[in-house]
Amino acid sequence: MSNKTSVASQKLSVTEKIGYSLGDLAANLVFQTLVTYLAFFYTDIYGLKPEDASIITLIVGLIAGFAFNPIIGAIADRTRSRWGKFRPWILFTAVPLGICALLAFSTPDFSYKGKMIYAAVTYSLLLLLYAANNLPYSALSGVITGNMGERNSISSYRFVAVMFAQFFVQVFMLPIILSVGQGDKAAGIETVMTWLAVVGTIMLLITFFTTRERVIPTAEQESGLKDDLQDLFRNRPWIIMLLVTTFIFITLAMKGGSYVYYFNNYVDEERLKHFISPVTNFFNSVGMNFFGEDPRSAGFGLFNAGGIMMMIIGITFSKKFADKYGKRDVFLTSLFISTLFVLFFIFYAPGSVGLMFLSQILHGFFYGISTPLLWAMIADVADYSEWKNNRRATAIIFSAMMVGLKVGLSVGSALVASIIGRYGYISAEGTQNVVQPETVATGSRMLVSVFPSIPFFIACGLLFFYSIDKKMEVQIESDLKQKRQSS
Repeated sequence: MSNKTSVASQKLSVTEKIGYSLGDLAANLVFQTLVTYLAFFYTDIYGLKPEDASIITLIVGLIAGFAFNPIIGAIADRTRSRWGKFRPWILFTAVPLGICALLAFSTPDFSYKGKMIYAAVTYSLLLLLYAANNLPYSALSGVITGNMGERNSISSYRFVAVMFAQFFVQVFMLPIILSVGQGDKAAGIETVMTWLAVVGTIMLLITFFTTRERVIPTAEQESGLKDDLQDLFRNRPWIIMLLVTTFIFITLAMKGGSYVYYFNNYVDEERLKHFISPVTNFFNSVGMNFFGEDPRSAGFGLFNAGGIMMMIIGITFSKKFADKYGKRDVFLTSLFISTLFVLFFIFYAPGSVGLMFLSQILHGFFYGISTPLLWAMIADVADYSEWKNNRRATAIIFSAMMVGLKVGLSVGSALVASIIGRYGYISAEGTQNVVQPETVATGSRMLVSVFPSIPFFIACGLLFFYSIDKKMEVQIESDLKQKRQSS
């Protein structure tokens, strides 16, 4: 037995767990920006019509999902280097990913047709490089250790880092954009994205240098692409997780991209200003004017801050519950409860600011419990495939999940732009302000409540058919450990 295989079940150092988690922090500076601001950027900063923004995000996203991810997954599984299968991808895509993130949120002065072409090209390149970086990064979690308890642990580290990225993007990014650009959103977002590209690149390089690949397939486990695909479509847990991932990211893109419209067009500004004034006054009194003078952007930031802080708290309970009850049952229960608090937004009047914030923080707590478990469950699906077929194809399994992520993100983002457009939303470019029709307020409320609740509830239903419960987790881990020891 090789030394690399013999350490597959050892515990990981805190340094390696933190180093691995920084890769997701970097990726989520890009991903959370796409979820939160892509539709808003295209309609309110770049000046595209909602229907055109919807078409671009949907078509490019579907191409990325169904073409980029499977190809990269198949290639990554067959990568051979002195650094392993997946780590080289993180190294060589770090700089290009940062550059493309900046280009995708730049606003060159083209004709309207030129703007559409530029948006489609830069968004395509961004999704291609995101797949080439984040898919091998995600697959790395399946080979960094063979111990399922340690996978729960690194998933918790990873998603605390994700929450930090989400906290910055959803809480501080909009006020910083307005401040740095001095009211010019286009100039502000280009400056912010420049710094995010630099910081993200450094973090990805740290991930490369601090991690190792330990679960190495034996020679008899090597397989062709045809075998890998056949294994996939015979793998029922994989099919379930593909669908679950798709529906979850439809919801995340819908509600994440809708809150900025919700605060700008539905929430009562005076009640919001009164509700958040104790917090903003405190920060102003100590010389920390994080949120600027606009109560809507300040309220938007604090609203997201409350949800994210509670998600971080929820994440700290995730491993303990998963170790005791199994990932599937904890994931299903916490996702269902969190969805109820999303649905409650349909009942709130524009002045019910306190209830809005309460629902957001309760949603954040319960969704936080489920957050680390999604990717840990997908790593378990890779183990299940090896257990059933004696062949391990980690990256292609993760690539299939990334298909679900990209399709969900694309469909959800396209739905935001399309639905808000159907409620009569009028695009505004740069610093221009327009008066929206009253129907936009109704559309904004639907976009943060009923519409995003539906995919989450469907995902909950699908999890009843996912067979890897706590008992099977233990059996798979034990059997694979014996196989690797006898290899």
